Amino acid sequence: MVKKRKESIYQYEAIFDPNGSGYTVTVPKLPGLVTEGSTLGEARDMAKYAIRCYLEAMLKDSVRPSQKILSASKRKERITVGI
Repeated sequence: MVKKRKESIYQYEAIFDPNGSGYTVTVPKLPGLVTEGSTLGEARDMAKYAIRCYLEAMLKDSVRPSQKILSASKRKERITVGI
């Protein structure tokens, strides 16, 4: 039987940079995380998925994710994911 882990909620600031064919999304607090979407809504969905995957990989490697939020100069939105 698989033990179910209690879900934790994390919030990160995501930067949405228009790229001519949609939006490129980065998360300053998660180095190397880059995704994109054709529309702002698709970019948000892709960001949620990418953040979730990034955090799950960290947890699998026994690294505790940080929940601090950094600022940036481009379009910013807070993304909330549960894992």
